[in-house]
Amino acid sequence: MAPVALAFAVLDAAHGRAADLGTVLAVRMLPLLALLLLGGAVADRLPRRTVLLTTHLGAGLSQGAAAALLLTGHYALGPFAALEFLNGALTAFTSPALRGVLPELVPNDRLRPANALLGMAANGSKLFGPPLAGLLVAGVGPGWAVALDALSYLPAAYLLARLPAGPARSRPTALRTDLREGWTVLRRTRWVWWTTWSFCATNLLLVGPWQILGPQLAGPALWGTLLAARGAGLLLADTAAYRLAPRRLLATGQLAGLLLPLPLLALGLRAPVPWLFAAALASGLGLALSATAWNTSVQEHLPHDVLSRVSANADTLSYLAIPLGQLACAPLTTRLGAPALAATAALAQAALTLLPLLSPAVRHLPHRPATPAPAPAPA
Repeated sequence: MAPVALAFAVLDAAHGRAADLGTVLAVRMLPLLALLLLGGAVADRLPRRTVLLTTHLGAGLSQGAAAALLLTGHYALGPFAALEFLNGALTAFTSPALRGVLPELVPNDRLRPANALLGMAANGSKLFGPPLAGLLVAGVGPGWAVALDALSYLPAAYLLARLPAGPARSRPTALRTDLREGWTVLRRTRWVWWTTWSFCATNLLLVGPWQILGPQLAGPALWGTLLAARGAGLLLADTAAYRLAPRRLLATGQLAGLLLPLPLLALGLRAPVPWLFAAALASGLGLALSATAWNTSVQEHLPHDVLSRVSANADTLSYLAIPLGQLACAPLTTRLGAPALAATAALAQAALTLLPLLSPAVRHLPHRPATPAPAPAPA
């Protein structure tokens, strides 16, 4: 709900000034990128339940304050942007802790279905949350939609408080040493290294063209249908991932990544509408299967005391590629044209998704080991 509600709330309060919305979105993203590595280090030091509980309560308070500014008519760009900056900073601590807490809750042989269930919840909210936010914005106003988003953090915090406390990982090392260790483990663990760069290439080549060229090539009505089909594919894939247990889960996830560029390729080739719909559905399937395979693999094979830091390093590399691809989209469209750029980016992403499979560490990584793997040896 939050992206839709915030967009309309800022545009309404700022009397349609798009610059205000751009500023709010940017200041929310910047601390996420800047603090993600620190968030991973904190999640590996403190009980992850404590980190999650703190960040959810903080996000509820900051989002509630943002809603209060809107509802009382006291919106001003500075205070509102500061609250969204705080929200972005809290997200930087939430993501690594959330990925690291799951192995503390379920045994290794249940990580895959547990990740699939989390995917169902997350992707279901992405499918149904935006229309609900739209109805609230139209019915009672964007400020109330933001307020409802703020209130949703309270039951989430209550549920998190009921989780087992988890181990307190007191670390005698300096924080800088912890940060360096997370990067070192990522770099020396070959299957993590190769797949991280594959995700980086996917974000570079697909996210910008999909977000910018997709609406242009599809048109408003078809674009909404394609997003709905992609959302349906996400849910179908999570349902399948709950039961499917391939022996080489990571390699299967990489192969599933070949489905991601299909709708962009179909748009670039001016495919008929039924093919576009099928491609979007397949893309959702590939995205969800790839995410479940990655999350489960890192949770099964990485030592728990470094899991959040490695995840944060991988996420940072992947996220940094998104604005680069978005910025490159406009000049490349001028040079190549929108259809040609869409097709070229899709084919390049498919090739780079296959590249990690050249590594035996990726191809042969087993699924569901009996016990957590030891720390990786230097390459």
